[in-house]
Amino acid sequence: MEQASCQTHSQRMRLDGSIRTLTGLFTSSLADLQLEAARCLHELSHSSVPTVAEACLPVTSYLLTYLSGHSLEFTELCLYTLGNLVVESEAVRKQLLPQGIIPVLASCIQSPHEAVLEGVGYVLSQLLQAKEAPTEIIPLVLDSVLPQHMLRLLCSGLKAGVGAAVEFAWCLHYIICRHKDNMVLLALGAVPVLTSLLLDLASQIPQDTPEGLELLVCPVLRCLSNLLAQAGCQGQGQGQDGRLLVALFLILQCFLQQHPFLVQECLWLLNNLTADDPFFCSALLSLDLLPALLQLLTCSQMATVLVLTVLCNIAEKGAFQCQRLLQQPLPPPPPLLQQPLLPRLLPLLTLPHPEAVGQCLELLHLLFVHCPEAAADFTRQGGHKALEQHQSTPELQERAQALLDMVRQSPGAPSACQATLAALS
Repeated sequence: MEQASCQTHSQRMRLDGSIRTLTGLFTSSLADLQLEAARCLHELSHSSVPTVAEACLPVTSYLLTYLSGHSLEFTELCLYTLGNLVVESEAVRKQLLPQGIIPVLASCIQSPHEAVLEGVGYVLSQLLQAKEAPTEIIPLVLDSVLPQHMLRLLCSGLKAGVGAAVEFAWCLHYIICRHKDNMVLLALGAVPVLTSLLLDLASQIPQDTPEGLELLVCPVLRCLSNLLAQAGCQGQGQGQDGRLLVALFLILQCFLQQHPFLVQECLWLLNNLTADDPFFCSALLSLDLLPALLQLLTCSQMATVLVLTVLCNIAEKGAFQCQRLLQQPLPPPPPLLQQPLLPRLLPLLTLPHPEAVGQCLELLHLLFVHCPEAAADFTRQGGHKALEQHQSTPELQERAQALLDMVRQSPGAPSACQATLAALS
């Protein structure tokens, strides 16, 4: 143990000595020497050993100072070295904050160079993921000009480069999901900016889809979805643009096969759009997007739940929306009208996933409440048998029984004798 301790101490001394030497070269007045030292520090910063990052503490102030360096490569090396160091060491992060890393980054983000912007995004994204970010870092970022410049760069679409846009989109995501009060971002117009960006991204599909576009689409979807969820009533009306729904379905169509994880992201946003805003519920129906939505019912277990949740959001708005879901004309409807939605729901009631079945039961309840004739049609299609299967499932039995009661009391429901004959035939 003593020998190991001595060995560790010796390694630390050699490391400290190397850092002192590199710091001396890094602060040299010779540009070429500075650049070589910056390359060495950058390589060293890739180490996952915490002692390496902490040994670099003396050089952090110089890294910040030299961000207005003599060349793009030099500035870029300084940025990525800082980003690597803050990942590994809380001590480095705590030293950089009072040294003014946030104001320095706020200055760098106004650079016209894509490489610098991407480096700024990298450093900022690492800081925003730190465990102390919600209390110590995010408030400083929101009090700076960084948010407005991040939104400005995103608003310009892909002109600043996909790499920089991806980094800043993730930065916004970390702020939104780790900070409860995002009134600053709402006031800066984050919802319209993100909506506009999604429209721009969708407009490039599928004719000229840039490589790696999904890396940008994912955080933008998350930002908009979480921001709307947090904003609630305050966010209503900010993104009321029916084109957003069309953009979502274009993105779904483009990435469904190669990047199926984006299906869930799109559906989360669709859920948050339709949950509190009747505009999007009506727009989804009037734009005839219901068939495309129903096609996603069997993509995955989570997709099934989310599609059913969106349908519930629409059905909650009342009888007119339920009739549109069932593709019924205004009352009085023909008694034997074919209802495309109901046959799609029946197989879902046999799934071995209680969450999906439960959401399906919730949708049926809303449909039966607002369109009682749908309950009779559901019975004619054998729906009561599917409901009876869940009478012994603890988490579903109450809802299943309630629906069975509604079905039996619905106009046009078969009598007990008819039901017995049907069972025997």
